[in-house]
Amino acid sequence: MTVQHSPDGSLRATPGSLLDRDTTLGGEQMVAHLVPPRQFLAASLDNYRPDRDYPSQGAAVAAIRNFAANSSSRPSRLFGRRKSSEEAKPGIYLDGGFGVGKTHLLASLWHMAKGRKYFGTFIEYTALVGALGYAETVVALRGATLLCIDEFELDDPGDTRLMSRLLGELVASGTRIAATSNTPPNALGEGRFAAQDFLREIDALASRFTTLRVDGVDFRHRDNSGHAMVIPDEELDELVADVDGPTTMDDFDAVLGLLSRVHPSRYVTLVDELAAIGLRGVHAFTHQTDALRFVAFVDRLYDAQVRVLASGTPLDEIFPDDMLAGGYRKKYLRAVSRLIALTSGQLS
Repeated sequence: MTVQHSPDGSLRATPGSLLDRDTTLGGEQMVAHLVPPRQFLAASLDNYRPDRDYPSQGAAVAAIRNFAANSSSRPSRLFGRRKSSEEAKPGIYLDGGFGVGKTHLLASLWHMAKGRKYFGTFIEYTALVGALGYAETVVALRGATLLCIDEFELDDPGDTRLMSRLLGELVASGTRIAATSNTPPNALGEGRFAAQDFLREIDALASRFTTLRVDGVDFRHRDNSGHAMVIPDEELDELVADVDGPTTMDDFDAVLGLLSRVHPSRYVTLVDELAAIGLRGVHAFTHQTDALRFVAFVDRLYDAQVRVLASGTPLDEIFPDDMLAGGYRKKYLRAVSRLIALTSGQLS
């Protein structure tokens, strides 16, 4: 990052480029990153704001509190054939739409838990297996009191089997599991692959979770439906440079090319310590693979609370109707909600 003189004579930093950022992330670093994202470092059940129009949100708070209080319950086998009806299930699963506070509740539970504990997205855990290998991942995570999995989504059969096996081993050794998703556990993978061929794994996961439905409207839009803000090309460079803190400026297509070369688990390194990014020439997606990579990138931007300034097509209009009608609809809508917040500066 360099420094230049602004028209008024003051000094300001020149934006860097996402393409120049280091994306190296080893297995130990990946484990160290398994903590709640920045905006949830102080999350608690006391500062969760339930919507009174949706009693299920208040019920979820009570259920999380009860799950935390029962953390000393004896471990159970996630995939055992027998289970006492009186035995508390080792997992709790929050199912609901985006923006209803599921991640806040999950982070609150993580903060309440004692001992060694981990918090990560579904893709971070599967990437950890890829980096360390399955056996070493089990060794690294075994003994944890709590494993929190945000946005539990099964997009392919391999992930289904992998997470079934991993969670089974961890729970058998005493680890409790808490997860969030936009999809009930017995419907994971629906519309994305032949889920009926993998019902054994999916049902094994679902049967061991206490599932809670968390209803509500997107908290980011309770007061304002909003749209993603667009900045004219001729103003974009100056506005990004005026942001207080490290920034980057790149063409949209260049960023998509970068995301295709970097595993999504490493996107966190692209946004680490940034205050804002600039995207020039945004346009609608034509390939679903690019769209899904960008969704994963948006999640990391939102976790790190990195502001987005963009020109071109509004970022809430980049997912075409045929994509929104498919199996990844909820992912795209969640990304749109977050992009509206990130471009409008409504960071939480």
